[in-house]
Amino acid sequence: MSSTCLSLHYHLVFSTKERYPFLDGEWRSRLHEYLGGAVRRLGAQSRICGGVADHVHLLCDLKATHRLSDFMRELKKGSSGWIKDEIGISKFAWQEGYSAFTVSATSLDSAREYVANQEEHHRKKSFREELVEFLERAGVEFDPRYLD
Repeated sequence: MSSTCLSLHYHLVFSTKERYPFLDGEWRSRLHEYLGGAVRRLGAQSRICGGVADHVHLLCDLKATHRLSDFMRELKKGSSGWIKDEIGISKFAWQEGYSAFTVSATSLDSAREYVANQEEHHRKKSFREELVEFLERAGVEFDPRYLD
């Protein structure tokens, strides 16, 4: 085969430091737009961004040349700076770490719907409950002490 063909779809989740509800509903949609643009500036494709006051979900497509840890470091660094400069929250920070789950092409529609409905979803389930469910369903080993 003379070319490289990929289907690299990721559901990325990361939270504010100490899960503090920094992400106010009045400007949260602007943050989601910023994150989508930041994903594109990093050479990836943003499908949707959503979340609530204490965390963000992104559905995006990466290239073979992306290193996930580098991509996430730059995404969080840039968006943290944006929140400090544009929104004026000088003490803003993202929690260390993130969660990343691959998504099959056949599951993209349901993943998109899930990200789009975060407000409704979190009326019933906390971030921690949601994350534990994702990790267990994906078969990811984790230490519960590091989920808070």
